[in-house]
Amino acid sequence: MNKKKLFAASMLAAFSAMAVSSASAHLEPKKNDGKEKCYGVVKAGENDCASKAAKHSCATFAKVDNDPNEWIKLPQGLCDKLVGGKATPKDAG
Repeated sequence: MNKKKLFAASMLAAFSAMAVSSASAHLEPKKNDGKEKCYGVVKAGENDCASKAAKHSCATFAKVDNDPNEWIKLPQGLCDKLVGGKATPKDAG
């Protein structure tokens, strides 16, 4: 019975370590991924992360289409080609 408990505990520890590792890797932005943030072109509920106007702090929480402070990651250079697309958020000032 002790071997079973030891095996179960080691498996649990291994899975926990993998979960923490993948979660922290997910939180860190990828560098040089060929994508850029594009503001002002997001459909409601399709944003990638927090609003620059501090309206919310999570993805998919955009309330209206084309909010100038909501963003989505697009391939580098595509944002400038979209109507309303900006590489920077609307100035909150």
